[in-house]
Amino acid sequence: QVQIVESGGGLVQPGGSLRLACVASELMFSSYDMGWYRQAPGKRRELVGTITGRGRTDYSESVKGRFTISRDNAKNTVYLQMDSLTPEDTARYYCNRDLSHGSAWNWGQGAQVTVFS
Repeated sequence: QVQIVESGGGLVQPGGSLRLACVASELMFSSYDMGWYRQAPGKRRELVGTITGRGRTDYSESVKGRFTISRDNAKNTVYLQMDSLTPEDTARYYCNRDLSHGSAWNWGQGAQVTVFS
C-alpha cells in the first residue's frame, strides 16, 4: 500500500503564503500524475490542481495564478506553493494520484490550512 504524508500547513493571514509538501512511498512515483485536493468543513473534497509525471500542470479556476504545483521525482515529493491566500482557501489539503487517471491510493491525514483575518 502506498503511504502518503502531507506537511507544511498552518495559520496565515490573508495575502500570505504557505508551501505544502507531499511524500508518497510509491517506487514508480515519477510515472504517476499527481493531484492536490482540498476539503473545507461541510463541503466535498475538490481538486486544486494536477501535475503530470513530467511536470505539466493544470489548476482549478479558483486558484489559477495564485497556486503553483511542482514535483521532485528523486524525492518522491509533490509541492503546493500557495500565494495570495484568502479565507476561502481554508481547508484540509491532500495529495493523491490524479483521480482522472486511476484509483486513489490510501489518503493521508492531509495538511490543515487556515487563513484568518
